[in-house]
Amino acid sequence: MQRDPIVEVEDLSVRFVNRDIDLSVVSGVSFSLAAGEVLCLLGESGSGKSVTMRALLRLLPPHAQITGRIRLAGRDVIGMSERQLESVRGPVGAMIFQEPMTALDPVFTIGTQIAETIVSHEGVSYTDARKRALELLEMVQIPSAERRLNAYPHELSGGLRQRAMIALALSCRPALLLADEPTTALDATVQIQILLLLRSLQRELGMATIFVTHDIGVACEVADRISVMYAGRFVETGPVGDVIARPSHPYTAGLLQSTVHAGSRGQRLPSIPGAPPDLADLPNGCSFSPRCSRRLAACDTSVPPLVGVGEDRMARCVNPLLVAETVLA
Repeated sequence: MQRDPIVEVEDLSVRFVNRDIDLSVVSGVSFSLAAGEVLCLLGESGSGKSVTMRALLRLLPPHAQITGRIRLAGRDVIGMSERQLESVRGPVGAMIFQEPMTALDPVFTIGTQIAETIVSHEGVSYTDARKRALELLEMVQIPSAERRLNAYPHELSGGLRQRAMIALALSCRPALLLADEPTTALDATVQIQILLLLRSLQRELGMATIFVTHDIGVACEVADRISVMYAGRFVETGPVGDVIARPSHPYTAGLLQSTVHAGSRGQRLPSIPGAPPDLADLPNGCSFSPRCSRRLAACDTSVPPLVGVGEDRMARCVNPLLVAETVLA
């Protein structure tokens, strides 16, 4: 039986406009996500992944102009007032930020921050909220959880701060969890622990989850579906196993080929030539065409639409890799 979507996004576009700039950073993004599903947004820095995530909860600065349609649990986010958004941020959608040291308040203890969030949204007593805060710290596997309730963010290691950030995000039982590169600032061992924890909690709680990363290994570990972003647009989307094994867009293939894996020891890794485009001066046609080895004359005339390239798969390319060999073993 098909589940109702928790997230419905149609033709989402974001522009940053002020006296000095008028910059399109996200263009025509559409997707939906049901409870229990994990979508991974993959792409280089500056491709629009984090802006897309923040737009879902209207966490962008005032000079950001959001157009399109965003519905979370059936509610229209773009049309909401700030007061209405307060009832969405937390109980409906919650976010794990990239750097917990800047996301957590340095002058309040971990327990106070989690408990006050629960009191604000659920109206329970502070005593009951503290008990739940302790349960959350135990759920995210923080050792000596009762002692950590009274710790300040600077007293915790990077890995423990990230676990505390996860506990804070889960405090109001959100239907949607947004994870914005939550392992970037951590060492490799702690990264694996956090990824396994997130995947385990997501399955246990049945949340819809959107995970932002530029690490293909992370995408393979946590995602059900993957959407590859380039210059503010989705260029390929589909089930993670199919996209990784048989990429259809040249950019996706380039990312996979330039990734270290078990068979690459002692070999020189290929790289994608050039650099991502300046969003203020995009090419007339396909944004990836200046870096693409499969470039055709048609690539320079107009932005290609997303076209079907298989079951539940789309690619934004006039010359897709329809028969692609497996890139990663």
